[in-house]
Amino acid sequence: MRALAAFAAGAMFSVGLTLGGMTDPANVVGFLDFFGAWRPALALVMAGAVGVYAALYPLVLKRGAPLFAPAFDLPDKTGLDARLFAGSAAFGAGWGLGGFCPGPALTALGAGAAEAAVFTAALAAGVVLHHFASGDGAPGGAGHGACG
Repeated sequence: MRALAAFAAGAMFSVGLTLGGMTDPANVVGFLDFFGAWRPALALVMAGAVGVYAALYPLVLKRGAPLFAPAFDLPDKTGLDARLFAGSAAFGAGWGLGGFCPGPALTALGAGAAEAAVFTAALAAGVVLHHFASGDGAPGGAGHGACG
């Protein structure tokens, strides 16, 4: 049941990204082009996501535990440090240069977009390099992304 719920949530997220136009790198790059042909679509998608999150997050936490897990897996680190800023800068640079973040890239990859394949390969290489460079060994487990 847990795998089915995860699949359904992922499918719904993928459909939302596609309908919102976030699998098209031109929309992301256009959103970042403040002084050119600015495209506000991404801002509207983000506003909708933040609104839903802000409304439902407190209600979800009142449950005590998720439906298909014994406890919530919430981050315990709340401070700002150099690693956070460096990671944010690297994420932003990749997002702006590639026009994708992980969720839309995987959705576009599933639709057969060649540029998504290049981005996803670079993303995977970066994840592997980070794990080896940080001494964590081979990558494993799920990450917590800001973009999907």
